[in-house]
Amino acid sequence: MTMTAESEMKSVAGAPVAAAPAAEPILKVSNIESYYGPIMAIRGVSLEVPRGSIVTVLGANGAGKTTILKTISGVLDPLKGTVEFEGKQIQRLDPDRIVRLGLGHVPEGREVFPFLTVRENLMMGAYIRTDRAGIAKDLERIYGYFPRLKERLDQPAGHLSGGEQQMLAISRALMNRPRLLLLDEPSLGLSPILVKEIFGIIRRVNAEEGVSMLLVEQNARMALETAHHGYVLEVGRIVMADTCERLRESKDIQEFYLGARDHGERGERRWKRKKTWR
Repeated sequence: MTMTAESEMKSVAGAPVAAAPAAEPILKVSNIESYYGPIMAIRGVSLEVPRGSIVTVLGANGAGKTTILKTISGVLDPLKGTVEFEGKQIQRLDPDRIVRLGLGHVPEGREVFPFLTVRENLMMGAYIRTDRAGIAKDLERIYGYFPRLKERLDQPAGHLSGGEQQMLAISRALMNRPRLLLLDEPSLGLSPILVKEIFGIIRRVNAEEGVSMLLVEQNARMALETAHHGYVLEVGRIVMADTCERLRESKDIQEFYLGARDHGERGERRWKRKKTWR
């Protein structure tokens, strides 16, 4: 049998999982379990974000992707496990303390302040800062990434299009100069053209400013083209992890997340079979 990207993956709990990235992690999540009331949403999840890289978590609706981000940013407290940011455990800290440490969170659904103007929304992202010159410089940097926001500075955020609101939500988080940015479904509800534009900006911010990112996304194709490392989450547990290049080569990823279909000799489509990591 030839050695392929899939066969090189290590196995954890019956699932093909690659070795952890060698670079120093800015974020390390270890065996976290989080609940909504009596319901366990994520179980034994471990992942790392190497400093300066983009890591994506793929999964269907209800898999627990958003719960991971909420647990990291302090919105939810894990019942078990640890969350380390730059070597410091942050689980069970209040969200405002975590923000002050340099971790930004762009939630699902954009969540802008609809009755505040674009300018006021951006300034809310810098509310813990006192360096006026630095804030002004960062505003100009944001306008360079998202020129449309500069054109709409005095408009209420609720009057913006969905794509513009997503731009504003990302920009508001960047105004705090985060070293790690959590992005929850940035493509949700956007047209393909806007999705391409948003992800282009995400890549630029990572490359030009060195901001590490943890990206939760259902658009697997775009996420795997953007990120460096990826994890696959199913029913609250990690079932596969590797570089995005290798994940794109995985037949399971191609068939169950990228929509590829392989017809066998008898005409039976291979995507109907069970995933090999089960």
